[in-house]
Amino acid sequence: MRSALLWATLALTFGAGAQTIYVSPRGKDTWAGTEKKPVATFARAQEIARTFSPDADVTVLFDDGVYYLPRTIEFTSEDSKTLPATVTYRARNRGKAVISGGMEVKPRWRREDDGIMSAEITVDGPVDQLYIDGKRQRMARYPNAQSGGENNVFDTWRLDHAPKVDKAADALAPARVAGWSNPEGGYVHAMHGALWGDMHWLINGRKADGTLDLEGGWQNNRPSAMHPVFRMVENIREELDSPGEWYYDRGEGRLYYMPEHGTDLATAKVELVRLPHLIEIEGSIERPVTGVCFDGLVFRHTGRTFMENKEPLLRSDWTIYRGGAVTMTGASDCRIANCEFDQNGGNSVFINNYNRRISVSGCYIHDSGANGIAFVGNPSAVRSPLFRYGPQDYDAIDTKAGALNNDFPQECSVTDCLITRTGRDEKQTAPVQISMSFRITVDHCSIYDVPRAGINISEGTFGGHVISHCDVFDTVLETGDHGSFNSWGRDRYWTPDVNKVSAIVAEHPAMTSLDMIEPNVIRDSRWRCDHGWDIDLDDGSSHYRIYNNLLLNGGLKLREGYDRIVTNNVIVANSLHPHVWYDNSGDVFSHNIVSGHYLPAVMQAVIAPDGKWGREIDYNLFASGDDDRTLFAVNGADIHSVAGNPRYIDSSSGDFRVSADSPAWSIGFRNFSMYDFGVTSPWLRAIARKPVMPERMLASSVNSSVRRSATWMGAQLKEVRGNELSAFGVGFDKAGIAVEHVEPGSQAEFVGLRAGDLIQTVDKRRTVDLSALRRYIDDKALPTESFIVIRNQEPLHITIGRP
Repeated sequence: MRSALLWATLALTFGAGAQTIYVSPRGKDTWAGTEKKPVATFARAQEIARTFSPDADVTVLFDDGVYYLPRTIEFTSEDSKTLPATVTYRARNRGKAVISGGMEVKPRWRREDDGIMSAEITVDGPVDQLYIDGKRQRMARYPNAQSGGENNVFDTWRLDHAPKVDKAADALAPARVAGWSNPEGGYVHAMHGALWGDMHWLINGRKADGTLDLEGGWQNNRPSAMHPVFRMVENIREELDSPGEWYYDRGEGRLYYMPEHGTDLATAKVELVRLPHLIEIEGSIERPVTGVCFDGLVFRHTGRTFMENKEPLLRSDWTIYRGGAVTMTGASDCRIANCEFDQNGGNSVFINNYNRRISVSGCYIHDSGANGIAFVGNPSAVRSPLFRYGPQDYDAIDTKAGALNNDFPQECSVTDCLITRTGRDEKQTAPVQISMSFRITVDHCSIYDVPRAGINISEGTFGGHVISHCDVFDTVLETGDHGSFNSWGRDRYWTPDVNKVSAIVAEHPAMTSLDMIEPNVIRDSRWRCDHGWDIDLDDGSSHYRIYNNLLLNGGLKLREGYDRIVTNNVIVANSLHPHVWYDNSGDVFSHNIVSGHYLPAVMQAVIAPDGKWGREIDYNLFASGDDDRTLFAVNGADIHSVAGNPRYIDSSSGDFRVSADSPAWSIGFRNFSMYDFGVTSPWLRAIARKPVMPERMLASSVNSSVRRSATWMGAQLKEVRGNELSAFGVGFDKAGIAVEHVEPGSQAEFVGLRAGDLIQTVDKRRTVDLSALRRYIDDKALPTESFIVIRNQEPLHITIGRP
């Protein structure tokens, strides 16, 4: 009866065909929501929108201004529309209506010592973020952030200019910790020891021995000790010593702040953050929320979530927090268009579990604390899921192909989005992250300035993703062993022992497709990574189609996997990195232009019985000379490849199409567009950066990285460092000596060495290169105690004579 009366009232107010509800900061929730009598809040507008017929299109129109949410806005099936009808929450002027999870405060500042100002602030709950005139300020910290964009790691260090360990300068040096009167409530942030992401701890106090009582460190699924250099503390009163830093004393209820130069606190707008989520769409497989859209809004002011990032993803380094500024669970045919996500503390958009046909388009996502857009399904949909990196039990796994249920994102898209400076607080994140999802499209996106990959696809469940026309660069700025595009495929067929996988798949060829329903496609995109690979297909990444891509610096890495077809790509200043391939992998690398010889790692340990690498490596053009073309002929490679100048049309401006007289035509190469990468909306194109074109065309620095080799005790050895270390699953500081081949019956075989090992120490002496080994041999011709090697990506202690 009440609903009928309300519908009759609205019909009289709006007119029977009226479908627009007006919202304004100058409105009142007691008003009807007309243009002349707008309501004041999102929540009230939502209530009115629910009263319209599910078959009616409804627009909720927001005037310019900031709309502070006292609580998260929740959408349920009560908000659903019967398609093609939608309910759209739209800004009257794009970018002028701000949906905020914060609150504005009016401090009465007083001057303290050393340029610090303070004000009494009474709030419910923690104070996690402070905004001054729309810009997020920094919690008091040590070391301080450094000015200049080149200091990437925690805004303090350059990854490629890491200082040596300095115990006195350490954030956790005993003398520094002793100087903190009350560290409780502070945080420790540290990079992973191998630079595979980061970890975080809450400080609960100080122990009797003077060390910190820490809680946390669960943010990496392959945990390590803290990095000895790249770590910092935050939210410590005594570390408030730099402009832009602040500290909130909960006991006093007082905010302390050191203003940046030029800030006038008398007129500055001061905002605090309250909510971790702004919008939550909560439906189910049985009753999904349909037809809810957001257009032209700004989503700002959400809390940081690094301490809630606990859930491990399948067999990876990753953990995840299932939430974001906009979170969708159980939704279908919903849309986010032309919106801005500005300085949110955690994930900006999280597409969680069952979702169908969700689109994010024309959006500007920047300065997110964690991921930009994440698609993550439910592990309950995966058959025989494993959560830690490690061996598979082939006798116990479910061998039925495909998903177990439908609780995962499917047929969703990210198009025409500019995503930059994500991962401000959480480093094991990506602008676009895809896990346990099916048929996700990422098209015409510009992505840059991020700590790890630009686009990351986790395990092969369930494939069918298409990455196209994207422009991804300035990635892997704070981490290591990664690429602008990164994936792994540790699916049911995979185990760390490469030879065991080859044997298992030889008996059961369908194993490689149990989780991958369809191949993934990477095409018509531009990639540049200066701290890793442009495209990095890591452990077990299988069933990929990679074509018409321009790779500007880091080359293409193919680690163990099956059925990767790589054709018609231009690889500038680098080459193919074949890192550990299976027997009969079915891989194809053909009709590509490369700038130097291939850079294999550990391949000698896993060459197929016929000596060939993959199904076909041939019909490629080498821009650097005949020697590169013939170098791996023994592996069945490049019988029909050619060498010569590709004759690019205009490489300095980024046009790597080849001219009519190029030798590339003879190997079947075909030109593709060089002007269709990245965002297409005029407003996004006006602010999007483009990558710097490479200064060199040939892979001279890559070629010079070929390491020296030697023979010792009947084993063929080779120095390994830099990107090659990825093949062994160790950090870039773990240089060592690879065992490429062990002669049967040799002393090397007797002491326990195996092809594919990476020697780290001999008789407790660190052996980073052949010079170090020779110094050992000068003292002692044969080892007498033990080796420490990396085998199957795990450290192994070998006692002499007892392998």
